Amino acid sequence: MGRVAAIARQIGWYWGSLMGDNHYRRYVEHHRQTHPGEPIMSEREYWRMRHDATEANPNTRCC
Repeated sequence: MGRVAAIARQIGWYWGSLMGDNHYRRYVEHHRQTHPGEPIMSEREYWRMRHDATEANPNTRCC
């Protein structure tokens, strides 16, 4: 059963990456490492910034 659980976790991680579930978490980790002491955007601000950037340059979208 351990192997099945490991495969399920890998599929979950892959699916979450495709859907953007971990983008904000990766942003926070990166920001803390590269800009310690600076304020971090809230998750809402982060997604708004990403949405606005895509609207400004629609060529960055995949579809």
